[in-house]
Amino acid sequence: MTTPRPALPPAPPPALPLGLPPLGLAARRSRVLGVVLRDFAALRRSPVRVFEIFFWPTVELLLWGFVTLFLRTQQVPFVVTFLLGAVLLWQVLQKGSNEISIAFLEDIWSRNLLNVQVSPLSSAEYLAGLVLFSLGKVAVAVTVMAGLAYALYGFGVTAIGVGLVPFMGVLLVLGWSLGLVGIAAVLRFGENAQVIAWSLVFVVQPLAGIFYPVSVLPAPLQTVSWFLPASHVFEGMRTVLAGGAVPWDRLAWAGALDVVYLALTLALYAWALGYARRHGKLSRFGD
Repeated sequence: MTTPRPALPPAPPPALPLGLPPLGLAARRSRVLGVVLRDFAALRRSPVRVFEIFFWPTVELLLWGFVTLFLRTQQVPFVVTFLLGAVLLWQVLQKGSNEISIAFLEDIWSRNLLNVQVSPLSSAEYLAGLVLFSLGKVAVAVTVMAGLAYALYGFGVTAIGVGLVPFMGVLLVLGWSLGLVGIAAVLRFGENAQVIAWSLVFVVQPLAGIFYPVSVLPAPLQTVSWFLPASHVFEGMRTVLAGGAVPWDRLAWAGALDVVYLALTLALYAWALGYARRHGKLSRFGD
């Protein structure tokens, strides 16, 4: 009598073919909002991060506000409006740059960058999420500063007039471009380069004529300043606060520079990310 042969195990189901993540507009919007909600959840659970949004802008506003009050007693004309307007717009540039850089660095510090890179999230969607979240933080900080400037010193941002929106837009785009340069430096040279990510914007500060006219700079630096969008914004702000019209020609030039710089920095970011992937650097961040 022959022994029955054991039954063979059932064949495994056929493997599903690998495919790309959904590329529709709704799917992309969902992934971008996912980045925003992720960062918002981390912010909401960290009182220190919430405190930081308001602390440094408030300290800077109070510092320069008291300086302007002193200079007013010395009968220096227009100094209050010039300096307080400069402080408010400077915060737009500084926080626009730092918020996107720090959001990226937090992925490194939490050892989450590799998870982000292997997720269905594209680089464009990831950057869009960082930009949107930074935009919200900038809006909150500037709103609080504007309220304090009006309550403490009687300065209203509406004094800048219709140029306020394009002024802030130019500074935001420049800040994001500087932030991308810092991110690219970290991707290319590692975590030791993270100081570039949050300090690069301060390299621009003395050349942008934030608290003084560009005309006080040496002639070679004035030439450099002409190619900084921020310098045209702050010069335009002083022109408006002095009673002049919005210099739309200079704003158009600043906007054109912004477009060029943003395109260049996006290309730099893509190259640095590709370099980090080819050399296996992504897996070593945060070690």
